[in-house]
Formats: sequence, structure tokens, C-alpha cells
Amino acid sequence: MQQLLPSIAPTPASALRIVSWNLFHEDGATLEDIRLLMQMTRPDILLMQEARTMINRLPDLIGGYYNRVTLPGRVHGTACWSRLPFAAEPQLYPLPPGLIVRRFAQLLKFEIESGPFSVANVHLSHGQVLNRRQLRLIRNSLDKRAIIMGDFNIVGPALLPNFHDVGPRETTHRMLNHVPFRLDRCLVHGFSSLGARVYPRFGSDHYPIAVTLIPSALDY
Repeated sequence: MQQLLPSIAPTPASALRIVSWNLFHEDGATLEDIRLLMQMTRPDILLMQEARTMINRLPDLIGGYYNRVTLPGRVHGTACWSRLPFAAEPQLYPLPPGLIVRRFAQLLKFEIESGPFSVANVHLSHGQVLNRRQLRLIRNSLDKRAIIMGDFNIVGPALLPNFHDVGPRETTHRMLNHVPFRLDRCLVHGFSSLGARVYPRFGSDHYPIAVTLIPSALDY
């Protein structure tokens, strides 16, 4: 497995490496899978979707800062591990619901030398009008310098004004193991990308993705 997941090259001290992975709650990625991915990617922030209760053990194993929220009526939700302390208590932001699952965004705030920034850890609905509406609502709750990352369930462009899609362009999920989609994405405002990549699939039906970002000038 370690040969499948080579590490990324070192980056400038001001850069942030953020990794996102939909763990697949039904017999999906294990704690050991997550630890292996973290060893290979060395993230500053790890965002997880479909995270089960067992993921709560992660900070006990590796330290860091951690928060997990559960979707209403579900055994799984979104979770964040970070080497950076949270600048404020993480929030659960309600979104317009889909037909089956009520959706929430996990909103996280951090402080770095260039100032505060927000991260929205998302697992959006499948409806292609609804998930874009959810994105627009999330944007209104973020700092000017912001990152939206996770499982977008979007096909085609995200169409979020003033945000740039800096995630990898490769397939991140294969429906029924055959039909390729780029569902896992990263949108940013006030950051520039130094690189992005998709990691080989293991432990889950989604591929992990990683982006390396550096703060940039704010244009609004």
C-alpha cells in the first residue's frame, strides 16, 4: 500500500496542505487507512466525509485538533483533523435538504500569519440545482479568505462566483466501479494553488484528493 501512495514534495513554510476523503461509511476506510494516508500526504488539515464514530479515536492516536459532526438520523457525518488549532468553535451550518438526506456543512475557522480564513467541509446533495444553491449559501457564511472542499456531488462546473476551482481534474469516484466522475473538489478565494493531486483508491469508493495552497491577495 505504501508504494501506491507516494508522498508529496516539501512546500514553502507559508503553504497549507489540505486533504479530503469521503471514507464511505459502509465498510469503508479504517483508522489504519487514514493514518497511512496522513503519513504519505502530511496534511495540515484533513477533511473527511461519511466519517463514523470510530474516527473519533484519531486524535488519541496522532494528536492534533479534531471535530466531527453527525448528519441528523445518520451514523456518519463530516470530520476534520488539523495540526492547527481552531480559531473558533466549529459550527454545523444547515443547508437546504435533498429528498432523502438532510445536509449540513462543517464550518471551521483558522488563523495564520496572513490573517483568518474559513474552511467549509462539505458533502452536498446530488441534485445539480440544489447542490449549487447549497454552495452559494455556504459562501455567505465564510471569511473573505476561504476554502470549500469535500464531496460536491457536482457534475460540470460549480458556478460559484469569485471562487476558483483548484482541485485535481482527474476522476475521484467511479459509479458502480465503471462510470467516472470528478465529485471531490476544492474551491478557494484568497488562495493560490501550488499543486493538486488525486491519490489511488483504497479503503473507500472515493479517491483521496490533496491540494497545496498559499495565501494570495483578496480581490473583493
